[in-house]
Amino acid sequence: MGDSVVRRFRQRAGLTQEGLAQRSGVSVRTIRGLETGDRPSPQLASLRQLADAMTLSPGDRDELMASVLGTASAPRQLPLSPSGFTGREAELAQLDAAASMVVISAVAGAGGIGKTWLAVRWAHRNVDRFPDGQLFVDLRGFSPDSDPVEPLAALRGFLDALGVDTARVTGDLDEHAARYRSEVAGKRMLIVLDNAATADQVVPLLPGTPTCTVLVTSRRVLSALLHRHGAHHVPLSALDEDEAREFLVQGLGSERVTAEPAAAEELIEACGRYPLALAIMVSRGRNSTSLAGLAAELREHGLDALTNVLSWSLKALTDEQRTVFALLGTAPGADIGLPAAASLTGLSRAQVTRVLRALTEASLLTRLANGRYAMHDLIRAFAAQQEVAERPEALRRVLDFYLHTANAAAQQLDPQPLELPPPTVEPQPIPDVAAALAWFDDELPNLLAVQRNAAGLTVWQLARTMNSFLHRRGWHHNRLIVWQAAVDADVPESRANAHGFLGRAYGALGRFEEATEHFEQALAHAEGDTLQQANTYRMLAAAWEQRGDDRRALEHTSEALNRYRTLDQPVWEADALNSMGWYETRLGDQDAARRHCEEALTMQRRNGYRDGEAAALDSLGHIARHTGRHRESVDYYEQALAIFRDVGNTVFAAVALDGLGHPLAALGRADEARAAWGEALLLFQEQGREGDAERVRRQLDSVDHTTAG
Repeated sequence: MGDSVVRRFRQRAGLTQEGLAQRSGVSVRTIRGLETGDRPSPQLASLRQLADAMTLSPGDRDELMASVLGTASAPRQLPLSPSGFTGREAELAQLDAAASMVVISAVAGAGGIGKTWLAVRWAHRNVDRFPDGQLFVDLRGFSPDSDPVEPLAALRGFLDALGVDTARVTGDLDEHAARYRSEVAGKRMLIVLDNAATADQVVPLLPGTPTCTVLVTSRRVLSALLHRHGAHHVPLSALDEDEAREFLVQGLGSERVTAEPAAAEELIEACGRYPLALAIMVSRGRNSTSLAGLAAELREHGLDALTNVLSWSLKALTDEQRTVFALLGTAPGADIGLPAAASLTGLSRAQVTRVLRALTEASLLTRLANGRYAMHDLIRAFAAQQEVAERPEALRRVLDFYLHTANAAAQQLDPQPLELPPPTVEPQPIPDVAAALAWFDDELPNLLAVQRNAAGLTVWQLARTMNSFLHRRGWHHNRLIVWQAAVDADVPESRANAHGFLGRAYGALGRFEEATEHFEQALAHAEGDTLQQANTYRMLAAAWEQRGDDRRALEHTSEALNRYRTLDQPVWEADALNSMGWYETRLGDQDAARRHCEEALTMQRRNGYRDGEAAALDSLGHIARHTGRHRESVDYYEQALAIFRDVGNTVFAAVALDGLGHPLAALGRADEARAAWGEALLLFQEQGREGDAERVRRQLDSVDHTTAG
């Protein structure tokens, strides 16, 4: 069903797959998958952009979104089933029994003991029991270089995977948890909460229905889950001797293990019968002819099992491989892509690919399904302890890579990129909007980690590069995080700007008093900076409009306009002129409103700023409607809508559609009014603008009633 809709409307628009990708911000791979039935379930926001780009009728839009949402509503987030898994039959049986009787099964055990392996193995063996999907999150409770994942962040990830537009869920942790419980209520789902630090981190992620099963892994016994939530505890110890021997047989072959039984036994004991240590040893052993020789090497160290194995395994690496291993231990983020790894290490793509492959073969690194690389927390901590002279320079390079690539991606989403010094590394090329969105989707967790580890002006710069993406996705809680970090950095030259953007994030979440407070702080810090003062007055105007005071909004916009006129900022001057007209028409001064908006339209066309041109046309449509010039109003709105669609601005396309319906209805073109409002309603609903959606519903009821009468 969905594939035919995509193909039909792409062809109707005269677009190739590549053309539709560029227009919609959706990858060619996604479009190709939708057309062939191989739906890869990409970000839901990108799929909405795809639907918006097609200019669908309400019925066709419903057909397309239903075909896509059917995939998005059944998430399949489990990692790959671990290869070489052996033993644990008793624990697997306990999980079988517990899962049928209780909601939670808490798996506890020391690091490297195989908790995640066990949980994922059991999940894959029982996947048919959970037809409504499987959710997985690494809570990073014991990561050596980052804080545990906040429950709110985990919930937002789950809601996104469940097909919920997280821009519509703007409250605190309790509101997110309630929405999550509603989404999974009555469904047969598996939720795997890996590497939990505390019970408090887990409790908000628990479903409220016994139809779901939850697996929690932790290095601690989470007593609160056992006593308050009826969790079944499955303690995990080292493999027994038979299981450890079978692990060796699986990895090295029966003949080798049988030929040197004493050496095999010594290797098992040197590894403490820990699966992680055994896996590393097996990787090394594949390139050795003698198990006795391996045992002799291990015997020299006399350290704890994992440190022993890791120290021993480094001896088999080249100098280049040891250096890369050490640098990866302190790279920001939970994983790393090939371009970032090349920048970190200073190697070419080809060179670093060979090194990463060697580290993967040594079981010191894991290649993820998406082509990125990650380390087990314990291996990462060990790598970070290795002395390497290049580490400070390497961290500067990788920070530079993330900052400049993020800025390149932001340029595709925002016409006003940062001015940065030349990069010390080669940023990743970002050719178009689709590439920008895909890169930010992949790298956002790492960008947040980079910002946490940055200092000074760089903290603000990173926030600025992420802002347009986060705004477009509607991830306003992340906007709060990055701009609060920028405010906390307390850099004199960025204080005003940081407070201003933090105020915008609060405003987007409906927290207008906090927004106004930060705007006023921004204004206080902007003394002597005319441009910053003008921008801040614009932000204050928007805040007062949201609070229902158009008179104060107009006053602040006038202050902004006066300042823009002293600067060489024609785009902002024209934008302020349009805002003046908007507030004037809302206050009833239609003549002044028309003059200001017409001047804004002329300037924006001269500037070549299409978003600004469309905004002025939208305002003129509103003015014409309120002065009884309905045909002129329709023309203005249709011009605005065409531009908003062309530039992918679905937020304001919804506003234009809403406005367009009124003059159409006044002209007796009820079917066209109903179509405009119907599309506006869909967009408002998807964007979480419930007040606007309810108003449009009333408008639809009104036109239906009029038609029926």
